[in-house]
Amino acid sequence: MIDVRTIEPEMTYNLRHSVLRPHQTVEDCKYDTDIESGAFHVGAFYQGKLISVASFCLERNLDFSYEKQYRLRGMATSEEYRKLGAGRTLIAFAENLIKKQGIDLLWCKGRTTVQAYYNKLGFEAHGEVFDYPPIGPHIMMYKKL
Repeated sequence: MIDVRTIEPEMTYNLRHSVLRPHQTVEDCKYDTDIESGAFHVGAFYQGKLISVASFCLERNLDFSYEKQYRLRGMATSEEYRKLGAGRTLIAFAENLIKKQGIDLLWCKGRTTVQAYYNKLGFEAHGEVFDYPPIGPHIMMYKKL
């Protein structure tokens, strides 16, 4: 059974580093948005072990007309625990928290390699693929909640 709850930003850094930015430093996995007002972080635990994380911040993307929006950042799931539904459960948990605030748009800059995964979660692509140095090709994804 997957247990999902809010966590402190520091708890996200190791998974962000190992899954998303293994060729960078842990310092590169700390985002300025982690501690901004309105930001929150969610972790999925399996048998007491943190296996998936994601961070959410209030950030307006001018491509979308919604006044208040949340941005998803740093979503990472340990490779050995994928296919358990941790990411899907984590996103559903966060979406409920966001909807309770009266906000109905969630967006992210997703790697093109996981675009199909985000599509399964209900996200749609927006715009063209772009390079996000030093990580590689990304695409804007969004979901109306």
